[in-house]
Amino acid sequence: MSGWTIFHNPRCSTSRQVLAALRDAGIEPQVVEYLKTPPDRATLQRLARDMGQGVRGLVRAKEALYTELALDGASDDALLDAMLAHPVLINRPIVVSPRATRMCRPAATVAELL
Repeated sequence: MSGWTIFHNPRCSTSRQVLAALRDAGIEPQVVEYLKTPPDRATLQRLARDMGQGVRGLVRAKEALYTELALDGASDDALLDAMLAHPVLINRPIVVSPRATRMCRPAATVAELL
């Protein structure tokens, strides 16, 4: 294992760009298609902590379901519950490297890790 992981949605152009940038840099990350294999609560909490953005930094607020579930003022626990029940609410791509963890949106953010 390379020590690199990407939480990836192959239908997302930003996620595809980040994965391509990693591979172009000679890195073959562990690819977690989080819609097929969602992370557990502890993993989400670790990612939020390691990114330094808190749980809200993991949430895809642009997703229609975010508004439907009225998550705008929700607590961290409620946000985690929502992401566990609806992985589409997890923002992407999240890249874990040996140095740091980053939300790589926009895709150019991955350069901070390379």
